[in-house]
Amino acid sequence: MPATPAWPPRSAPRLFVPGPIAAGSEVVIEGGQAHYLGKVMRIAVGDAVILCDDLTGEWAALVTSAGKRDVMLEPRERLRAREDVPDFELCLSLLKKPNTDLVLEKATELGVARIRPVIARRCVADKLNPERARTILTEAAEQCARTALPQLAEVTKLDALLRDWPQDRVLFFADEQGGEPAAQAFAAHQGRAALLVGPEGGFDDAERAAVRGLSQARPISLGPRILRGETAAIAGVALWMAVAGDWRQDHASSAL
Repeated sequence: MPATPAWPPRSAPRLFVPGPIAAGSEVVIEGGQAHYLGKVMRIAVGDAVILCDDLTGEWAALVTSAGKRDVMLEPRERLRAREDVPDFELCLSLLKKPNTDLVLEKATELGVARIRPVIARRCVADKLNPERARTILTEAAEQCARTALPQLAEVTKLDALLRDWPQDRVLFFADEQGGEPAAQAFAAHQGRAALLVGPEGGFDDAERAAVRGLSQARPISLGPRILRGETAAIAGVALWMAVAGDWRQDHASSAL
């Protein structure tokens, strides 16, 4: 006899929805998400969809109705609780729009808990569309099977960020003028942490002095070459996750 297919299938589409989700409840999908399910993924009644709500975790839901404008889903089984992400923040000086978008996406995939957009003197951009940014974060979380969305802070100027910096969080400062090797610095501190990365033109001398003057700051080096802002952000987050974050854990057993 042929084997019974696994349910839900690994290829089931994945969406974040408002919560809390509960077994046996009804979830109505409308707008762009309904278009995605119906026109792009071609779902039909009886198909499975994976739902996350950033509260209760990840659920397998059954399509009970698939109309032109909305899709009805019934959550059947909770597959995973909401994940515990490392308490790690990315303080990203705003870059040109495509580069900022890239970092938002990749930082989500890599597992950051929060993203703090920062305005420095040499930033080309001075604002961020929060609705668009949250859409990028959500779509990236869906793609990489996160069950917890990263928080997005309001855009803040560098001096305000430093003035209000909490006493119990280390701020690793990616300084192109050098510092302690990043892997060594990350390994030495396993607590609450953040990474500060500069804009396309880097920080000016006054800003660099202000950051270095913060008692919680740890200047670090990301290698022998000067990296672009987006490269430094992605490389720095990846290295922290490997040395001090949740890449050190084995998650294979919890994967679908």
